[in-house]
Amino acid sequence: MAVQPNTAPEAGSPQMAEASRLEQAAAIKADANAAFKDKHYAVAQQLYSKALEADPTSAVLWGNRAFAAIRLEEFGGAIADASKALELDPKYAKGFYRRGDASYALGHFKDAVRDFRAAIRLAPGDPDLRRKLAEAEREVKKEAFERALAVPDEPPVSDEIVLEEITVDSSYQGPRMEAGESGQLQVSLEFVQGMLAAFKEEQLIHRRYAFEIILQAQAILKSLPSLVDIHVPPGGELTVCGDTHGQFFDLLRIFDLNGLPSPSNPYLFNGDFVDRGSWSVEIILTLLAFKCLYPSHFHLTRGNHEAKSMNTIYGFVGEVKAKYSSQMADVFRETFCWLPLGYVINHKVLVVHGGPPVACNATLDEVRQLDRNREPPEAGPMCEMLWNDPQEAAGMTPNKRGVGVAFGPDVAKAWLEGQGLQMVVRSHEVKDEGYEVAHDGYTVTIFSAPNYCDQMGNKGAFIRFDSDCSPSFTQFSAAPHPNKRPMAYASGAFANMG
Repeated sequence: MAVQPNTAPEAGSPQMAEASRLEQAAAIKADANAAFKDKHYAVAQQLYSKALEADPTSAVLWGNRAFAAIRLEEFGGAIADASKALELDPKYAKGFYRRGDASYALGHFKDAVRDFRAAIRLAPGDPDLRRKLAEAEREVKKEAFERALAVPDEPPVSDEIVLEEITVDSSYQGPRMEAGESGQLQVSLEFVQGMLAAFKEEQLIHRRYAFEIILQAQAILKSLPSLVDIHVPPGGELTVCGDTHGQFFDLLRIFDLNGLPSPSNPYLFNGDFVDRGSWSVEIILTLLAFKCLYPSHFHLTRGNHEAKSMNTIYGFVGEVKAKYSSQMADVFRETFCWLPLGYVINHKVLVVHGGPPVACNATLDEVRQLDRNREPPEAGPMCEMLWNDPQEAAGMTPNKRGVGVAFGPDVAKAWLEGQGLQMVVRSHEVKDEGYEVAHDGYTVTIFSAPNYCDQMGNKGAFIRFDSDCSPSFTQFSAAPHPNKRPMAYASGAFANMG
C-alpha cells in the first residue's frame, strides 16, 4: 500500500505560525465578545484591538470594534473601523450597518441613509435595518423641509409665549408660584422644594410654571458673557458637577450629600443636563429654577447635548413633547443657545464641558467675545469647548468622537500656561470612579451620572473648590429610581444605539 504524504504544516513553519496567530485572535475575540455582552465596552474595545494585532485582516474584528466604539460614543472611531472592515470585505453588511449608526449619531443623516441602503442590499431580511433606514430618511426630509421654510431673522419662539394667557385652574394640585411686588410670578425656595417633591413622585408642574422658569432663566443667561468669571471668597467653596444626562434621582443624591444650592453653597453644573436619561425635563427645570433663584450663585455650562441635533436623536425633544409640547421644546432649544461656554474660577481654573480650544488656540478674551447664540458649529473654539477630549499621548489628533480634537498633556500645559491658568476641569466622558486627574494634574474630568444609562456601573462624583482652587472629590453610587428605561423617549430604532 502506498504511503500517503504528510501534508500537515511542520512545527515552526509559516503555516503553523499563521494557524497559531488565527487561533490566538479567535480566543481573544471570544473574551472581547463576552466583555461586550456584559456591557464592559471599554474592555471589549481593548480586547478587539489586541485581537486585531494578531489578525488585522479580519473584517469582523474591525466591525466588532466599531460596535464597541459606538457604545462608548466614539463615533468618529466607529466610522474609521467600519470603513476598514468594508475595505477588507465590501460585502460585509455589518460594516455598513455600524457606519450608518455612527453617522446617524453625529447627525450625518445622508451618510446614514447611504450605508443603511447598502446594508439592506446585503441583508434584505433585517427588519431593524429597515426601521433605521426609514428614520434616517425621515430626518433627511425633515432637514430639507426646515431649510425650505427657514425665514431670515425669524422671531424666536420664546417671543410668542404670552404667559398671562396660560391659566392655572383650580384642579391643579401641584406647587404654585406666587406673584412678587411687580406682579410677576416668582421662583421661590418654597416653590422649588415643592417642585422637587412633585418630580420625585413623577408628577409634573403646570406648563405655566415651566414656561415661567425657562423664560426667566433665559433672560438671566442672555445677560452673561460667553465666558464667565466666578469669585470664591476666602472661607467659601464652589461645587462643580459633571454630566447628569436626565438622571434626576442621582441629582437628588447630589443634593442629599452636598446640600441644596444657596448663596452659601454655590454650584456649577458643567453641561449635558439632558438626553439619554428619561427624566431630562425634571433635571433641566430644576437647574433652571435654581438659576432663577440664585442667579449669582448657581452656574450652568453648555454641553454638546444642549444642541438641537443631539436632543432630536437622544430623547430630550421626544420627552418634552410627551410631557409638555413641541413649542416648549423649541423654547428650551433657544434657551440652550444662551448658556455660557465656560467659567473661570478665581483666575486659576477653567471649567468647560469638552476641553480648552487648543486646536484654534483661542484666548480667554477671544472666547469672551464669541457669539454663542447659535447651534454648535463643527469647528472653531465653540465646537472644541463642547467636544474636545484629553488623550495620554503628546500632541493633538482627530477626536474619536468624530468632532473636535484629542489633546495631550503637552498641549494642555502649554495652552493653560499661556492663559495664566493652573487647571482645566471638564466633563463629557464616563469615568469608572466618577472622576479622573490626568496630564500631571492639568486636566481633570468630572462625571456625575453614576451607572450611566443603567448599564455602565460607574460611580458619580463632584468636586468642591476652595478659594485656593484646591479640588476635593466626593464619589457616590446610583440612586434607586422608578422603572423607566433610559432613552425611553428617543427615536424607536435608535433608542439603544449608544
